[in-house]
Amino acid sequence: MNEIKTEKNLRETGISSEQIVDGHLMKAWRDEVRLPNGKSAVREYIRHPGAAIMIPLFANGDTILVKQFRYPVGKIFIELPAGKLDGTEPMEEAAQRELAEEAGFTSDKLTLIAEFYPCIGYSNEKMWLYLAEELKAADAVTDHDEFLELMRVPFTEAVAMVQRGDIDDMKTIAAILLADSFLQQRKKGGGDGKVLS
Repeated sequence: MNEIKTEKNLRETGISSEQIVDGHLMKAWRDEVRLPNGKSAVREYIRHPGAAIMIPLFANGDTILVKQFRYPVGKIFIELPAGKLDGTEPMEEAAQRELAEEAGFTSDKLTLIAEFYPCIGYSNEKMWLYLAEELKAADAVTDHDEFLELMRVPFTEAVAMVQRGDIDDMKTIAAILLADSFLQQRKKGGGDGKVLS
């Protein structure tokens, strides 16, 4: 991605950094930074390895959504299959792994259609959005602490669920709307996704 050009100096620079949480998933830091005006401030943030989001798309236009309880909010959400990068594995491998684990499929045609940052105020997490086509059944083996319910719906219904507010997970909203735009452009002969497999 290109750096955004600006006439003002908006950049903050680090002065010191201290890790304040070293959990299984969460790694948090408290940094002192120099502001553009020369003063200092404190920034607390989470470092994240990155994550892949998959939109499984069957030949008939169906997709798979996942129902999952999210403890921090205390409710069940409707999401797309997604998961974090493990160690140094390539993002495409993470996408295929999570697709198999959560949805029970692998993809012979994986297309990267977007990259975005879901929570820039408190984390460096980056997400890669893939359209997964030419699906083949695989064994779904969720993590020992992960309980999911799968929903197979027309992709057009997933878009409608976003529009009705039935889906309120932001990564899923962004992913479905980005994929819908991509698919509409592809129908018109456009679309600039990168086919990876």
